[in-house]
Order: sequence, then C-alpha cells, then structure tokens
Amino acid sequence: MTPRLNRLARGLVNSLTQLILFPAAAFTFAACASTDEPISIGLAGPLAQPHTGSMRQGAELAVAEINAAGGVRGRRIELVMRDDSGSATRAARVARGLADNPAIVAIVGHMTSGPTAAAAPVYNSGASPVVHVSPSASSTEIADLGPYSFRICPDDRLHAAVLAEWARQEVGANSAAIIYHNSAQGRALSAAFRSYFTRSGGRVSTADPFVTAVADLEPYLTRLRVRGGTDALMIAGEGEDALRVAMAIDSFGVAAAAMGSAGLWSTELSPIPLEGTLVSTHYLPSMLNSRNNEFVVAYKRASGGREPDHRAAATYDVMHLLALAIESAGTARSSLRDYLAGIGTRADAFDGVTGRIAFDTRGNAVGTEVTMAVVRGGRLVAAER
Repeated sequence: MTPRLNRLARGLVNSLTQLILFPAAAFTFAACASTDEPISIGLAGPLAQPHTGSMRQGAELAVAEINAAGGVRGRRIELVMRDDSGSATRAARVARGLADNPAIVAIVGHMTSGPTAAAAPVYNSGASPVVHVSPSASSTEIADLGPYSFRICPDDRLHAAVLAEWARQEVGANSAAIIYHNSAQGRALSAAFRSYFTRSGGRVSTADPFVTAVADLEPYLTRLRVRGGTDALMIAGEGEDALRVAMAIDSFGVAAAAMGSAGLWSTELSPIPLEGTLVSTHYLPSMLNSRNNEFVVAYKRASGGREPDHRAAATYDVMHLLALAIESAGTARSSLRDYLAGIGTRADAFDGVTGRIAFDTRGNAVGTEVTMAVVRGGRLVAAER
C-alpha cells in the first residue's frame, strides 16, 4: 500500500472510531447532566389572588418534602410557576409557554374550570403533549379534555347532589334561590343543583348570574325579597365573589340557609361573613388518616398557623402523585401520561391526604366522596345532621 493510501486508511479508521465513540460519549455526558439537573414541573393557576394562595403553599410544601427525602431518582423537583389570573385567555398563553419548554415534564393546574378548559387543548396537542392534572376544576362541562388531561377532584354533579339532599332533608327547604358566577364552573354547579333539587320535590324561585364586574348585588336580593324570600340560597361562586354575596345577604337580612360548594371557602379570606354557611367539600383538615394529620401539622407550621383548604390539600396530593409517577415511569411525557392513566387499574390507587385517587378512562377522579361542612368560629368543620 502506498504512503498516500496508508494515510487515507488511517484517516478512515480514525473517522469511523469517532463516529462509533461519539454517541457513547454524548450519551454518557447527557446521563451525567440529567442526574445533576432538577426535574421541572409547572404550576399554573391564579397564584396571586387572595383566595387561592393556598395552591402555591400546598405545592411548595410537597416539593420541600420530596427534595428533603432525596428527590426523585436522585434529582430535585423544581417548580416553574406561572400565574393565569383565573383568566381563560391568559391560561391558554401560560399553557403554551409551559408546553413549549422541553424541560417541563408535567403541569399541576389549572385551578378552576374555565382556565383548565382553555389550557387543555394546548397541553394535548403538538409534537410533545404534556400531562396536566387539575386539583380543583370541577365543572361537568370539562369531563373529557383529552388523553393528557386529568383532575383529582369530584365533579359538580356530586357536589350538587349532596347540597340538594342536605337542603331538602336537613334544612327542610321547599324553595331555593340560586345566584351563580357566570363562568363554566358556576353555570355547571347551578344547573346540576337545580336538577337535583327539583327532582326531589323542591322549587327554584330564582336563578340569577353575576360577574365579578358587578358592583352591587342589591337588585338580586331585592327581587328575591319581593318574591317572598326563599328557604335556601345556593351560591355557585369562588372565593372573593362568594364572599361579596355572603356579605350582601347579611346586610339585606335575607333569611335563608346559605350554601355552596368548596369554592366558597378559603383560609386566605375573612370567614366572618360566611359564618353558618353550609359547604360541600371532598376535604377537611379533620379527616382521619395519618397522612392528613401529618400534612395539617406541616402546613400550619409553614403557613403561620392557617389550616389547609381543599386547594392546598389537592395540590399537595397532585405533586406527590407526580413524584410517584416519575419514580415509576421516568420523565418522558408520554410515559408519565400512560402511568397516570393506569392509576386505579394497572397501578394501585394513590392514597393522598384528600383520600384515594384513581382515574377513569377520561382522566376524571373516581371513587371520591363529598361531605357537608359548615363554617363555625372561623373554621370549616363537619356538619352534623
């Protein structure tokens, strides 16, 4: 072989050697990098609103516990927090930013039904869909958002059934008035309550929508009084809006049993106007299980003595559920989706502080229970029959 051919041969061998060794070297580098880098999980919701700050606190507590125990697969969990302001339009933009970030493996959120429905098409589309799990989007209108959409809360039909049964049998209400926030969640809860209440022989005297921009609720309550009042007043609203309704009821002296779903209650707002209000919920700090006892103690320590509400508890559960899914299935988005879809069937149900969590084929929670509570002395406690 000539010197020139020898040089060419040696060059070819070196090139082939580099081609063979480079992928292995690259793989080794990536593996080293992946063990050092945190696992990013998105948190999306109205994080700055007074009645929903507990969502962030529940998530941060869970992450602190997971990381203190060594993380997941030897890696820390890192929260990537985005505020959707409770707006469907903003939620869609937030979802796009989270979904397009390849470092994010899953999303916790969104909190309420309108933003969740707006964000879900983003998470379920594109070349790399990403799982999102809502802690508290309960509307029946969002029962099937796509294979990457999950929620761990019971839907409004369960809340409405319990509320209507309690109104008829425990309050003794023959008539009910409904005032509801004109949103997906408010409309769905209002419609479901009306159906169950009338089916059981009750009469709905009025059903009025309101929006956050409405400055004065006086016309609603005046009309209710002119029509002879009512035995029960169903409030289908969230946080600060529901608080406004409760305060208006008190100032106008409407003699009716006020009631609503868990959205009414928040440990972040003054409970005084809600005193005596009946609330349907799937979580109470007094629930008897060892995990909840430990969670309540840890949450009160982290929040300056406040008890957790359903938003904090459910978000805490979602974070721990995702940590289990990552530990079992890895960080690939499709693998996480497949693992979550099998919770309760291919994999054991998850025991959380809110109870046992499992999913049906559409990503909805199955087997969750709703109970009645009442605001007493600034706390939400189990209602007694």
